[in-house]
Amino acid sequence: MHLHLFEKQVYTSRRAALKKAMGSGVLLLMGNEESSMNYKDNCYPFRQDSSFLYYFGLDVPMLAAIIDIDNNTETIFGNELTLDEIIWTGPLPSVKDMAAMVGIDQTQPYAQVQQALQKAQTAGRTVHILPPYRPENQLKLSAWLQWPPEQLQQKASLPFIKAVIAQRAHKEACEVAELEKAVSISADMHLAALQYTRPGMKEYEIAAKVHEAAQAAGATLSYPIILTINGGVLHNHAHHNTIREGQMLLVDAGAENNMHYAGDLTRTFPVGKQFTARQREIYEVVLNAMNHAISLLKPGITYKEVHTQACEKLVEGLVGVNLMKGNPQEAVAAGAHTLFFQCGLGHMMGMDVHDMEDLGEQHVGYGDGMVKSKEFGWKSLRLARALEPGFVFTIEPGVYIIPEQIDTWKAENKLDAFINYSTLESYRDFSGIRIEDNFLVTDTGAHKLGKYLPKTLAEIEALRAW
Repeated sequence: MHLHLFEKQVYTSRRAALKKAMGSGVLLLMGNEESSMNYKDNCYPFRQDSSFLYYFGLDVPMLAAIIDIDNNTETIFGNELTLDEIIWTGPLPSVKDMAAMVGIDQTQPYAQVQQALQKAQTAGRTVHILPPYRPENQLKLSAWLQWPPEQLQQKASLPFIKAVIAQRAHKEACEVAELEKAVSISADMHLAALQYTRPGMKEYEIAAKVHEAAQAAGATLSYPIILTINGGVLHNHAHHNTIREGQMLLVDAGAENNMHYAGDLTRTFPVGKQFTARQREIYEVVLNAMNHAISLLKPGITYKEVHTQACEKLVEGLVGVNLMKGNPQEAVAAGAHTLFFQCGLGHMMGMDVHDMEDLGEQHVGYGDGMVKSKEFGWKSLRLARALEPGFVFTIEPGVYIIPEQIDTWKAENKLDAFINYSTLESYRDFSGIRIEDNFLVTDTGAHKLGKYLPKTLAEIEALRAW
């Protein structure tokens, strides 16, 4: 077994910063365990909890850790392998040896977690937990702390959540290096699709090539592959269609590298050698919105403003092709753009492809004083807060033609001052286009992560030549 770790000092420094931010109390960080798929010993691929990885680095099932700030102790809880287990896994480093690799000198059996927590509670001390998202961890926490499972989300410590987000949101140099690798592998996954796809194939044949590129680089998927001729369905994971000349293929896929950092890229390209005239027009609309958004990226600007201006640029382009009309700023203020762009411009990214989403979108993407909209389209904006150096996120504008939404809006002539319903009727089978890249905010602007992946019309069509 080979553990992929940063230098020991990375983890000790992160824990020191966390202790300083929290000041006092008992911090519990739960690792994950194996999760059965269809019977006990047939498990889903193991994925360690990202916050546990951030502070302790150990990518091994059935671990937990307690940081006791007041007594200045850090303990990892885990069990040594039995002989029966070694037969199946081979010999692995001891818990004590693994703990030492990340600067921890105190270990105890896993069963001692409950005793440690109950001792703290009996002494009237505050036990801080993060919101659990795995059912098995919910059950453990409920039993250990005597809190009903349905109350665990409320019992999660807001100061702890905010302290973790404040650290994990600002990527260190060692993390940026891993993100560069993950995004570059993701680019290779997309190149595989761009070069392999031919009319007459099944979507799943191309998805297999995308997955192969990730595995060939020693990576896994950071989320299930979205690969579809029905690009108007935003998260389409079905891969059963036969692809035909004249259609477009939308591929949204990313790698998770061996240090568990994610990439998240999207390209849309013609199934044949070239886009149709109509596809070219809408593609340019999306690309222009993307390029405008990228030009705005720098510390201090809110992501909500970037999203708003990208939407205005999108409307400007849709007016140009006669799908919309009127003033772009007024159209976006009225929400007319959401007939074509129903989601947000992007999201934070790191060890989780939607970084820290388990800690709460309001805290990760909005922060203090910002209220998330409940309006259609705007409510799907995962990130709105002011950008800071070290933030990593996606920029992924799109145009999605959804016949059911057109019919609903058209029936009530909704926002018809901005929408050319008569022209739109002939676009019902257009599907959708999305283009996505990943960015790091620097002190002066932003840096695109990973190797270059073509995205202009000319570049895409050059890759489609055969």
